[in-house]
Amino acid sequence: MPTAPDAPRAPATGAAIAAIVRRHDPDRYFTALFAPPALRETLLTLYAFNHELARAREVTSNPTLALIRLHWWREVVMGEHRPHEVATPLHAALAAGLLHTPDLLAMIDAREAETETEIAMPAWRAWLLQGAGSLAVAAARLLAAPDDALDRQRARGAGYAIAGLLRSIPAFARQGRCLLPADLLAHHNLTPDLVIAAPHSPALAPIRAALAAEGTALLGDPSPCGRTWIAAALPAVLARRDLRRLSARPRLVDDRIAVIAAAVRGKA
Repeated sequence: MPTAPDAPRAPATGAAIAAIVRRHDPDRYFTALFAPPALRETLLTLYAFNHELARAREVTSNPTLALIRLHWWREVVMGEHRPHEVATPLHAALAAGLLHTPDLLAMIDAREAETETEIAMPAWRAWLLQGAGSLAVAAARLLAAPDDALDRQRARGAGYAIAGLLRSIPAFARQGRCLLPADLLAHHNLTPDLVIAAPHSPALAPIRAALAAEGTALLGDPSPCGRTWIAAALPAVLARRDLRRLSARPRLVDDRIAVIAAAVRGKA
């Protein structure tokens, strides 16, 4: 049986879960504040689970160890009850039917793809739709989005992920990782190793532009969302802004104002 991904951690209170997301995923933390209060803690638990999956590759020295950590989470999603600050409330949310097991398993499957050394464009698109897309769908389902809104929501999630990847090229490089499609890099005479060595190189400009166009197409224009579930769609507001400016500047007040305005309009 896989061991726990870290030393056992006590089950978190709602405030502790919120603190985890606020620290590690501040964009989604802020947008979660617009969720109905009764479901906000579960939404934050979902986002904390996503952070734990991301850590699987970030904190391990090789892909095999990352896969072991991910399998631990797979067993939690499949019903194993383990004392852990995120796994315990996640288990409770699944048992209550608030989260959809296939969505969470798809997120794990996508993280397993991150253990590969290279990924080509078709698989890269599928990875985004399966991983970040399933997270966005799970959030929307939790907040009672209608089924006919979920495909659009999956695309929003993938578009948000592209914006995040472009912002994070230097951060991934510091980890010795490159999550950009290898065939697109090769088309511009680049390799993952070259990106890792020089993440700020001007040679990456056409790569950024091409992937920003992909993300913009996935996000589409703002569209109406139900008041109960708009919180799940609001990350798209930030992603559109990031893809327009193609910079990794810190979040400023105008970003928050844009999210608040979208929530008031009911469009994201």
